[in-house]
Order: sequence, then C-alpha cells, then structure tokens
Amino acid sequence: MFDVLCEVTEQKIVTEDYMLIRLQAGALAEQARPGQFVHIRIPGLEQSCLRRPFSIFDAKDGALSILYKTVGRGTEMMRALQHGHKLQVIGPLGNGFPLEFNGIPLLVAGAYGIAPLHFLASQLKRSGVIMVGGRTAGDILATAEFEALGWRVAIATEDGTAGDKGLVTVPLVRELARFKAAGQAVVMFACGPDGMLRAVADLAYKNEVKAWLSLDKHMVCGVGACLACVQKLRREDGSAWVGRVCNDGPIFEAASIIW
Repeated sequence: MFDVLCEVTEQKIVTEDYMLIRLQAGALAEQARPGQFVHIRIPGLEQSCLRRPFSIFDAKDGALSILYKTVGRGTEMMRALQHGHKLQVIGPLGNGFPLEFNGIPLLVAGAYGIAPLHFLASQLKRSGVIMVGGRTAGDILATAEFEALGWRVAIATEDGTAGDKGLVTVPLVRELARFKAAGQAVVMFACGPDGMLRAVADLAYKNEVKAWLSLDKHMVCGVGACLACVQKLRREDGSAWVGRVCNDGPIFEAASIIW
C-alpha cells in the first residue's frame, strides 16, 4: 500500500454525469490489480471530509485512471481539477478478481460498476462478453473500450433507450442459456448495486456457475479499522463470519455472501 501525492494528467468528460480522471501514480499504479480500489483526499475538503473510495478503471505504465460520477460536493470539486493539480491517494486497497480460471468470462456491470471490470478485461488472457446495464442510455459507459479489447458487448436499459429494455439480467440470462446449450463453461464477474449483485448471485447458483462480485459498501477508513463496511459471509464449512469489505474484499465469491 502506498500513500502518494499524484499529479492529474488528464480530466475527460465521458458523458454529462461521468468523468474519467488520469493520475501519475508511479508504483501505486504498477502494483494495482483489477478489483482493487484507491482512497482519495479531495483538495479543499481535507478538514471536513474523509477520503473517498474509487474503483480503478485502468492502471499501467505508472498511470492510474478512475471513472466516476458527479453525485455530490466531493465529486463536484474533483471534477474541477485540471492538469497539474495534485491528489493525495492511498492504495491499492483490498483484494482483486482472480485472473486464472477455467471458462469464458461473462462480465456484468451496473452503470459505473463497469470501472473495475474494464481493468479486469484488459488483464485477462481471453475475451468474453460484457453486459452493461443502466437506467438510460446515458448510463452505458466504456463500450467502445471493451470492443477495442475484443469483447462482445450486450446492453440493457430500464427505459429502453439502448439495447434490451429491462435490467441487465435480461441479456445475462440469454447469454447463460446460449453458453449452456453450447456446452461451454463460463465464469461471472460483476460490479454494481446490491440488487443487481444479488440477482447475479442467484443466477450463478441456479446455473451452477462460479461468480465473483465486487461489493459496494460505505467505506470510511478503507483499511479495515473502522468496521463501517462489514458484510456477513459464509465459510466453506458453512459457518458464518463477518468480514470487512474494504479489507477482506471488495471481491467475494458469490456463494460466500450471506444476503
């Protein structure tokens, strides 16, 4: 884990609500693994607010990229940062997705839950299918980046403005059935809101498919000290325990989560 003063090298508008910020992060970026996150201190809010956790969208050659949505005072101030501004960043934090497995990868993203899945897709040895869901077409992000990596993209929006009309589970159910009919094994990876993750976990259980989920809990310290982001979990022997999402996660096998 590093505590680094990172320089902003780019701030890019993705859509009206979403931004992509790139930082020069040196060894922090070099050691980051897909699924891990960073904790950022927002300039101007040092005395009044805690650090904010962000998934890693990409990390290579000492550069770190974060895809984020403008949702409040902190991200509004973050959006105003320009080239040359500095950010205090702690990371990489948490554990990552497994990169070695048997089967075709199926990625499931809810809106900006696509961030850690992009990093994952860039590191996997084989491509698969990425299913992206959102309320509207404006919540569908990074599809061109996945296609450039050789991934097939399936889209679902609740209002029907892009792809299938409905939840992201609509194309997911279809893809699971297609691969099952072809006798091909799959492994699922997902990041998004709790409702979506629970639906993915249910589909994994029903289809006897392994799934790895990135849980989204309110994190305060980011290093496992404050116990603000606890999650009830199941061990292999069936006994229950309480884990810390920031430290023991944020990646968990779906079968280990007690909802």
